This record gives sequence, structure tokens and C-alpha cells, in this order.
Amino acid sequence: MPLISVIIPVYNAAETLELTIAALQAQSFTDWEAILVEDRSSDESLQVAEMLRDEDPRLTLLHNPGKGPSTARNFGALGCARGEILAFCDADDLWEPGKLADVAEALTEGSADAVFGVTGFFRDDPAEIRSRSTMPAGPVTVSMLMGENPVCTLSNLSLRRSVFAALGGFREDMVHNEDLEFLIRLVGRGRRLEGIDADHVRYRLSPSGLSADLDAMRAGREEALRTAAAFGHPTEPRAEAIHLRYLARRALRLGAPTALVRRLVIEGCRANARAFLLPARRGALVALAATLLPVLPRPLRRALFSN
Repeated sequence: MPLISVIIPVYNAAETLELTIAALQAQSFTDWEAILVEDRSSDESLQVAEMLRDEDPRLTLLHNPGKGPSTARNFGALGCARGEILAFCDADDLWEPGKLADVAEALTEGSADAVFGVTGFFRDDPAEIRSRSTMPAGPVTVSMLMGENPVCTLSNLSLRRSVFAALGGFREDMVHNEDLEFLIRLVGRGRRLEGIDADHVRYRLSPSGLSADLDAMRAGREEALRTAAAFGHPTEPRAEAIHLRYLARRALRLGAPTALVRRLVIEGCRANARAFLLPARRGALVALAATLLPVLPRPLRRALFSN
């Protein structure tokens, strides 16, 4: 029986799935299985997944009995996975070769219930990392998660299968921020979430996703904040300001419309100006860029907000 089960929801990923699986197959740690859960794609994802499964017996291909990434992940993790450890990966992200080795060591020898590493962000070329996530000192708290979630993406989360089962998996009624809501439940119930200070994930940025999904992301975040409140962590203006600064910086990196960036800056300053603006290299620089955006060259914008 494999130690690690990798859960990969597959939806319209025909162009990226082969690279994702190749990065998995290049792992230095080899005691794993991968469960691909096809989610009724409208492109050739199913055919690509079938080809990959036929070439590697460690890959299992399933069909999502419901619809949506949370349902797919829950089905693979709770219904089919055999490993003691679950590692989630999206079908357009890439893992660094040492990720699973780090995860296996941390969860078999350490005290953590769940772990994550550093995420590098790229747009078109995986070799061109535009920015990297920051690693907090010590275990993650609910307050951290409510500000700037250091896990960043579910492709960066690994945990004990027994813990995932005890928490009931991801909420299937949420489309956005279901990962944040799960992490708040995880930490809120006393489970230990720790970072591993090593590059683990290369995350593919979508240039249009932020502006198109902002309202839906907000709705999902409100659900996550309700979960936090149930654990005695009410929404704090400081955490809201930090979260809005994160969104504004991301918007600047992606080349989002000026009106959107300015809206995020204004809302962040209204929530807690000090938390938004400081440290100045992160917050005040964002506010200045929002003012100068019409004349700020895009390459300079990306360079300024790469970290």
C-alpha cells in the first residue's frame, strides 16, 4: 500500500495535465499513488488522462459522481485513497522534485497534522518564477489564515488521511475559498498546520481570473469567515486590510484594470490603513502604484510586485 495518495481533480486540463503528471513522476520519493478524478471536461482531458493512466500503473482514473473540484477531491480522498497521507494537486500546477520526500518526512517523523511548502508563481513559462510565497515562523494560526493565507493553493497542502476524514473533507457547496474554509476548520479544531521552508509548488497564474471572480471570491471568503467566527475568531479589520493588500498586489502582478486595483486599495485603507500600508515596501508601494497605474509600464509593475 502506498504511503501517499495524490488527489488530482481534472477539468479542462488537456493542455497542462501531462506536465503536471510528469512533475509527479519526477519526484525523488516514489511510494505514491495518484488518483485522477475527471470532472466532465469539455476538452480532451479524459483522453489525455486515459493515455497517462495506461502508461503508469500508479495512476487511477475515476469519474466524479457529482460536479466541482471539492466533490472530486472528496471522492478521491475519502472514497478511493489508500495512503496514510493525502497530497492535493491541481491539474495545471507543477511540483518540485523534493516535495513528496519533504512531506513524507514531516508527517511520519514530526508532530504536524498537515504541512505546506513555498509556492512559486509563473504565468507561461514554469522556469520564470515571478514571485514566491512567504513562510511564517511557527504553526499557522486562524488569524494568519484570515489575513494572507500562507498555504496559497491546495496544490500545496498535504495532511494525514485520518485528519481529513475526521474533518469531513471540503465543503462541496463552496466554489471559491473552500480551501481557506477547510484550513480554518483544521486549525480551529486544534490540528497543527506547519510550513516547510523549501520550494514545493509552481503555481500557474491566470491573467483574467482575479477580476472575473472577485465577487465570487468575496462570497466564499464570507463563508470562511463565518467558520472562523464559530471558533471564536471574529473578523478583524487588520486581517481584512492585509487580505485586501494581498488581492491588490496580485491584481498589479496580473495587469488587472486600474479601477479594480484602486478599489482594493481604498477598501483596504478603510478597513485598517496602518495594516494595509505597512510595511511600506508592501503596502505603501501598492497605494502609490494604484495612483500611478495609467503611466506605470507593465514590466516595471511586475518587477515591483514580484514578492
